[in-house]
Amino acid sequence: MNVAATSETLATAPPAAAGVADPARALRLARDVLATEADAIVALSRRLGEPFVAAVTLVLACQGRVVATGIGKSGHIARKLAATLASTGTPAFFVHPAEANHGDLGMIAPGDVVVMLSNSGETDELVQLVPHFKRQGAKLVALTGNEQSSLAQAADIHLDAAVDVEACPLGLAPTASTTAALALCDALALALLDARGFSMQDFARSHPGGTLGRRLLTHVRDVMRSGQELPIVGSDATLKEALFEMSAKGMGMTAVVDADGGISGIFTDGDLRRCLPGIRDVGAVKVAGVMSRAPRTIGPDRLAIDCVELMETPPRVTQLLIADERGALVGALHLHDLFRARIV
Repeated sequence: MNVAATSETLATAPPAAAGVADPARALRLARDVLATEADAIVALSRRLGEPFVAAVTLVLACQGRVVATGIGKSGHIARKLAATLASTGTPAFFVHPAEANHGDLGMIAPGDVVVMLSNSGETDELVQLVPHFKRQGAKLVALTGNEQSSLAQAADIHLDAAVDVEACPLGLAPTASTTAALALCDALALALLDARGFSMQDFARSHPGGTLGRRLLTHVRDVMRSGQELPIVGSDATLKEALFEMSAKGMGMTAVVDADGGISGIFTDGDLRRCLPGIRDVGAVKVAGVMSRAPRTIGPDRLAIDCVELMETPPRVTQLLIADERGALVGALHLHDLFRARIV
């Protein structure tokens, strides 16, 4: 795409009234921006080679932490890099160059890897820190748009994030260059994730408050009802006794167990609706004669999210009984319990 031509076209096109957007002009510019930034990333991917592999190898061997630093727009990208690394198995943090010059340099230790982001590679605040980083015993990775720059030349490894043009129609605002830097940082973080064998479970441990964390860290025993909350009657109980137990515990069912605590069946609201028309005396009918046999069960050590698939398998159910390895009843779970735990 010829951005210069696009910029000229936009510059010579009749401007919209102040504060009023021209819909066609806005869409044309937006599509040009997206195309330019996409082209920059494609070009970047084609240039990746040994320096990238060397950077991955260096960080994998790092005995300390990764320190990301940059200023201005590059500083925002550096913060994102540090956050992504930290959440995907690579200990990392962000240091502002100005703060490093006034005390935060002490946060950097021998064995750390410092990733310096600067499109020009000549950012004064970073260039001035290079000898201090080296004196601290850190290895340096520079991510710049100029392989002849001071930072590129001083670093142990240089990652080339150059772009041909910015997407800004004025050619001024960092746009394609910041997108390329962000994408390259993501590529580095995810290559490290893969090399470390970082799993979904590892990710969940770094994100316990998120949906994935809850799904991968919450077990059935964490959300099941047990003890006095568990609706349970013996197999010799009457239907009347079962109804009292169901009403008292509010789960829309009661488990039915034998003398050894083994699960004999389950009696639910649905079973009640089906059997009630043929019953004249609920005190004379045994619950074992109208219960559902072989109810669905799950172990207490399974993930709570596994309950959802089990419940949704036709015919769908809203309650599960929790059984130990011997088949004894240890708890029960309702779909509402999963909602309250924010598993679904």
